[in-house]
Amino acid sequence: MIDAIALALMALAASPQDAAEPRQGFPGLPTGFRPRVEIAWNRFYDDVEIDALMARLAAQWPKLMREHALGASVEGRPLRLWILGDEASGTLDDKPAMWVDGNIHGNEVQGAEAVVYLAWYLLENSESNPEVAALLKRASFHLLPMVNPDGRARWFDEAHNASSSRTGAKPTDDDDDGRFDEDGPNDLDGDGHIVQMRKHLPGQGTHRLDPDDPRVMIPVPPNDEGRRGDWILLGSEGFDDDGDGRVDEDGVGGYDMNRAWPSMWEPEHVQRGAGPYPLHWPETRAIAEWIVAKPQIAAVQSFHNMGGMILRGPGAEGFGSYEPADVRVYDELGRDGELMLPFYRYMVIWKDLYTVYGGFVTWTYEGLGILSFTNELWNDDLMFPERSKVAGGPLASGDKQRRWFDDKLLSGAGFVDWRAVDHPVHGKVEVGGWRKDVGRVPPSFLIEEMLHRNALFCIAHAAAMPEVSIEEPQMLDLGDGLKALDIVVRNKRAIPTRTAQAKKHKLGLMDTISLEGKGVEVLAAGVRGDRFRPDRIELAERDPAVLRLEQGIPGRGEVRVRFYLRGEGRRAAIWWRGEKGRDVRREVPLD
Repeated sequence: MIDAIALALMALAASPQDAAEPRQGFPGLPTGFRPRVEIAWNRFYDDVEIDALMARLAAQWPKLMREHALGASVEGRPLRLWILGDEASGTLDDKPAMWVDGNIHGNEVQGAEAVVYLAWYLLENSESNPEVAALLKRASFHLLPMVNPDGRARWFDEAHNASSSRTGAKPTDDDDDGRFDEDGPNDLDGDGHIVQMRKHLPGQGTHRLDPDDPRVMIPVPPNDEGRRGDWILLGSEGFDDDGDGRVDEDGVGGYDMNRAWPSMWEPEHVQRGAGPYPLHWPETRAIAEWIVAKPQIAAVQSFHNMGGMILRGPGAEGFGSYEPADVRVYDELGRDGELMLPFYRYMVIWKDLYTVYGGFVTWTYEGLGILSFTNELWNDDLMFPERSKVAGGPLASGDKQRRWFDDKLLSGAGFVDWRAVDHPVHGKVEVGGWRKDVGRVPPSFLIEEMLHRNALFCIAHAAAMPEVSIEEPQMLDLGDGLKALDIVVRNKRAIPTRTAQAKKHKLGLMDTISLEGKGVEVLAAGVRGDRFRPDRIELAERDPAVLRLEQGIPGRGEVRVRFYLRGEGRRAAIWWRGEKGRDVRREVPLD
């Protein structure tokens, strides 16, 4: 017995070197790995904490991530943009880039965590995962966790429900009474949550308590027997500060930064929250100026909540249809996304959801020609993956499902039990209902899954950005010192170097394929339309040494060109240059 105890003590005293060291990286497997930066993904962080998390990542990987001061919000909070990529492999401005943002609506909080998780995952795996390392060498990420830090800060720090604190904080006259922000939420019991109110009026009410669940109010229908309930519902917790007969209708702010972009913008009487003109708000202007100045941005992802959607434009039917060639790429990425994100649907905004004028991702595609998605994070279906066991059964109603889930998996933590408070108008009332962090956001134990799946969808989108190569040129001697040089420029990824939208509306600069060489004269050049028939060539009208391609290089496609040359030069350089991909150079012997 003593020997067994001694052996056990020896095992406990073994040096750390005797145990297997954790491997580098954190790919999402549960054993054998330990991240360099531990972050609890089972909670949400306020605006200051989000900035601190990104700063921790930048401090751990200073060669891969750096901060840029993009601007400031209405209330003066910094808009911290983070640039992530491997500069050892070349200047980031020369590589295709992906823009990712979150939290354009203050209460849609998990969008910020989704951006942080994406940065964390890329950095943790930047050395150990060949696919991640290769992506960071050829591309970069422009990450803005919080478009609306003011709204986020207020949602965390002040009393709200799941849907309030959506806007920024510039005073706005929401109810058109000539006053600004004068009737916001009133937290009668001081618990930080704006819930519902009810009043007990025995025999004079419109509702009764559910005998199986006193949290629930059941309407008493009109009847000839004169039966009445004992309770009335008084709506949202609060009171009528401005005396106009409405409660909490003019809180802080009131504008919507996802209705304020130039594409298909409409004024306030058409699109509520649009502001006086596009890009009026300092946050939107700062973002627009940055993206317009960075033509290498070839992909956009914006995180919202909720509903489980992968959204693309158009935002309004009046725009018409997107270009078919671009829709094919959208469809490929969107359908893969549906597989990566259970219970999410790939949808067109106006057709499958509702009309949005002046939306961000519609502007980045329609105005700039960038393939762009909005993901609406979280879907209640994830609470009950086995829908066949729910539909039509005892949990058929949505609110009943939520109560069951809260009782069984959160021990009732999500519901604020009814409690008596004093109301300045109604006297003694009761307040109760769902906390502000129930409904639009997942419970803590499902946050990490949501973040991981959406981050990997972003990485798949980024991996589809253009990657161009020049194949081995073919030389043909035509006699009398004249030579023909055939070049194939190929894009191995799904997103073209110029989208069909960019081509149609001449957005941005054209791609070029050029030939440079001392002692080499380019007599003519053009794009070949048939790989087997060199006579089918569209010759450039001028400056044949630099071919300009409005159509760019198609996704997973190629462009064939021919240069007619003469001269004594023995070598030349072929260049492909484009806004959405790294410049490519290839040396060509001419003898």
